[in-house]
Amino acid sequence: MSYRFQYTIFTVFLCTFRPRRFRFRRYNCRLSNSEKNLEMEEHVPSVASLDLVVGDPEMLDKKIAAIRLAGPQKLQVIADFDATLTKFWVNGSRGQSSHGLLQQGNPEYDAKREQLYHYYHPLEFSPTIPLEEKTKLMEEWWGKTHTLLIEGGLTYESIRQSVANSSIAFRDGVIELFEFLEERDIPVLIFSAGLADIIEEVLRQKLHRSFKNVKIVSNRMVFDNNSRLISFKGKLIHSLNKNEHALDMAAPVHEQLGDTDVPSDDNASVKKRTNVLLLGDHTGDLGMSDGLNYETRVSVGFLNHNIENSLECYQKAFDVVYMNDAPMWGVVKLVTEMFPIGK
Repeated sequence: MSYRFQYTIFTVFLCTFRPRRFRFRRYNCRLSNSEKNLEMEEHVPSVASLDLVVGDPEMLDKKIAAIRLAGPQKLQVIADFDATLTKFWVNGSRGQSSHGLLQQGNPEYDAKREQLYHYYHPLEFSPTIPLEEKTKLMEEWWGKTHTLLIEGGLTYESIRQSVANSSIAFRDGVIELFEFLEERDIPVLIFSAGLADIIEEVLRQKLHRSFKNVKIVSNRMVFDNNSRLISFKGKLIHSLNKNEHALDMAAPVHEQLGDTDVPSDDNASVKKRTNVLLLGDHTGDLGMSDGLNYETRVSVGFLNHNIENSLECYQKAFDVVYMNDAPMWGVVKLVTEMFPIGK
């Protein structure tokens, strides 16, 4: 039996960026949810927290109209995980990433992974290193890190405890976004250069539920009968190759994670969904849809820091930009424009 409720999510101001001037349009929306029956007024974010820039409102409106006309059966959502679905700031401090939160229970190997981070991370963002060379460096970094996790005796219990002790947190509105998409059978592909098993555990512990339409495209671990890491399976996914070509790494996330008997869309059917809503926090995340021959793509960028220096670049790259570690309510509003309630 399906239970439905309606509640007011928020009033958001949609603005078109000008160097010294902003134009605002005001919206209200009401959403349905099949799980609960309660008012969400306390979750309504303030206008100040929804810093939003749209470079070309007319083009955005055309894309939304095209996606609406094609219907939900043609849409898929592709999302980065760290600092996109999750918050950049948590309790005034930088939130942890799904990879950075891991403590494998062996201080020696934790320290070795930290050393690799300090060496390779600056190289990842160096403007002087050619892409081909940088890609090889990222493969080297990820490979060494995975080797350390195996040699250091990582267990699944260490993953569980690491997530429990972490400062990682989802943006407000993520649950409501996933519920809206799940009700319409719209798949969500979470692309991450991190570790799929950690992301699944974060979903378990922080959202306290899972969604049958969500797939993880990330590096997946193989554990022995004692829940000890022994290898990784599939293609290595790092920060420079996490795109639709890695779709064979996708795995279903559902009420019983790991239950392979639960049916889900196969990769071919996902690729037939040629309209895309893409969510990322870095311009490089736009490449997540490179392997898909899409017809219409709406790209949403989360500009979490260094706003003054990065806004122009983000505005040119993304259709919509949310600033200052904004919540996910604006994206919820966006998908309700694509598929209005009751239609």
